[in-house]
Amino acid sequence: MRYLCLIYLNEDEMAALPAAEMRTLNVGHLELNDQLRLSGHLVEAEALQPASEAVTIRPRRGKVTLTDGPFAESKELVAGFYVIDAVDLDEAVRIASSFPGAQHGAVEIRRVRPLEV
Repeated sequence: MRYLCLIYLNEDEMAALPAAEMRTLNVGHLELNDQLRLSGHLVEAEALQPASEAVTIRPRRGKVTLTDGPFAESKELVAGFYVIDAVDLDEAVRIASSFPGAQHGAVEIRRVRPLEV
């Protein structure tokens, strides 16, 4: 089964991290990516640009409204994601618990469902 793991972080707190600590965090994620790739669990993983660079669209009745920033106003915003293959939710939780960024925020885990028509 595939699971989407959304990493939520406080961007202000992350920006305040010393450069060496941020480098260690990034290296940890790259090393984890390699481990998950070798174990067959990694489908995709990416970091995201800050929410200040995001836009939110709302298509309604043939018109698209565009606003700056993320949809929700919150201190913790989506900073990156993993799509992983796991046998079940327990394995997905075990894998997501090893994300270095989880130590600074939260990880939402959601099972991916196929679209059926």
